[in-house]
Amino acid sequence: MWHEPESDAKRRWADWFPAAALAVVVVLALSPWTFAQKPTADLPPGPMQAKATTSCLECHEARIILQQRLSKAAWTKEVDKMMKWGAVVDTNDRDALIDYLSVNFGPDQAAYEPPRTSVGKTAVKK
Repeated sequence: MWHEPESDAKRRWADWFPAAALAVVVVLALSPWTFAQKPTADLPPGPMQAKATTSCLECHEARIILQQRLSKAAWTKEVDKMMKWGAVVDTNDRDALIDYLSVNFGPDQAAYEPPRTSVGKTAVKK
């Protein structure tokens, strides 16, 4: 069977394409996005800390919870909503998780103070 000879351009493309594709993969793998890490704030100790960590931090950072100041009714709505969205919470643990969140992140708790990310910067008081 007769084959048309490859053009020089096709041959050059075939020679460098695998190396170029590999370079793109390496650049993306080593990009800052790969090394960016979520803050490693821990949830407060308590009987449901481990379950809250596995259920809640699967999808978002602890900071999202740490900054909340919700009533028990609001935490109930929030947990139910997250369960509908796919949070893995055993139905036997639901009420205890809501209690844990309500006690630690209720409206009577002090406001969340985010950790400082830069040494030398100080808060400006008004």
